[in-house]
Amino acid sequence: QVQLVESGGGLVQAGGSLRLSCAASERTFRRLAVGWFRQAPGKEREFVAAISWSGGSTTYADSVKGRFTTSRDNAKNTVFLQMNSLKPEDTAVYYCAADSRGLGGALSRNFDYWGQGTQVTVSS
Repeated sequence: QVQLVESGGGLVQAGGSLRLSCAASERTFRRLAVGWFRQAPGKEREFVAAISWSGGSTTYADSVKGRFTTSRDNAKNTVFLQMNSLKPEDTAVYYCAADSRGLGGALSRNFDYWGQGTQVTVSS
């Protein structure tokens, strides 16, 4: 069982930045790919970014490419999502998720461990 805890959400003005963290207590986390997803009110959960277990490979949704960057510090069992040039349409609850089965990709069903989510609100 992998428990994930997100932090770093909050209220920011458009054009601002936030850095989300996803921390796990289990050392196995450092061997798992991690994805970031978000869900806005009334909308389906959507893929934001993913990072391989080594950090050597990252993937981004087109809507955040060039503005968001995901990275990880495996020594600290933590994955980050740096969000720059935030827009009001980035407002959502952001979740991190771990893929223990090695399925990969951007589908939420491929990730089997989920954090509780952290709210990001971008004001115009």
